[in-house]
Amino acid sequence: MIFENLRMTDCCIFDLDGVIVDTARYHYLAWAALARELGFEFTPAQGEATKGVSRMDSLEIVLRAGGLENRFSGAEKERFAAEKNARYLDYVSQMTPSEVLPGVATFLRDVRSHGARVVLGSASKNAGTILDRCGIRALFDAVVDGTQVARAKPDPEVFLKGAAAVGADPSVCVVFEDAAAGVEAAARAGMRSVGVGGSPLLARATMQLMAFEGFTFEKLIAAIG
Repeated sequence: MIFENLRMTDCCIFDLDGVIVDTARYHYLAWAALARELGFEFTPAQGEATKGVSRMDSLEIVLRAGGLENRFSGAEKERFAAEKNARYLDYVSQMTPSEVLPGVATFLRDVRSHGARVVLGSASKNAGTILDRCGIRALFDAVVDGTQVARAKPDPEVFLKGAAAVGADPSVCVVFEDAAAGVEAAARAGMRSVGVGGSPLLARATMQLMAFEGFTFEKLIAAIG
């Protein structure tokens, strides 16, 4: 096909939460439960700031929301983060393939059918569990998650490691993200990006995509090369 000769995209890197599956709500529920234990309410609007952010950075966001950012020791914060993660794992341990967002699995298979590589680049330390529960690990050529990176988005580390895992130059990579921090990380990595979900906070993405249903690799190439 003509697209095969003209395309500049040979690797698609996907965030997990909010792009592949909607586990953001599970993160929020777990953080909100911790906040209630600490004596305050953590609202869904406040929870938006934790999207695409590492576990410990998210904890700081939660504590600031309750005016408690300077109240606890490092050991106490580690315990809070572990408690939150235990709650979160209770939720994800019950996930099924039905929780993969509409059109995503079809798009991943379409990307692979054109010979492009498919990589997961996520801050989540539970990414492997989620992929296994949802039955989609085999659709990824490489998985780079929070167990393999030291710096959170908007640092580009996770995306650069994802590209390196499959031998792809950043210039041929496109990142799919639903968070502004992820779009910025893609730009810092020298990669193009697709902002998923239509949020105005994703205005800096190379292109925006409301949802994956009906979207194809050829449409991606036609839009951004």
